[in-house]
Amino acid sequence: MPDSPRAPPPPRAPDAITFEQIRERAYELWERNHRPEGFEIEFWLLAERELRKERERQKTTDTPPPAQSDPPPS
Repeated sequence: MPDSPRAPPPPRAPDAITFEQIRERAYELWERNHRPEGFEIEFWLLAERELRKERERQKTTDTPPPAQSDPPPS
């Protein structure tokens, strides 16, 4: 039976958090907490949560406020 061709992965959103970014943040958190053993998943999830919150904050600060229209002349 021939192998079916694999579809290319879906395009990633421009603000998507990458595996590498999560890994680096988790490592930083692990080091800051004196490198405890057995908490890999907790640090990974914490890193992911922090990065998501940072992205959300950036989106809200990068979005300009809606334009206010001038009041009609009297």
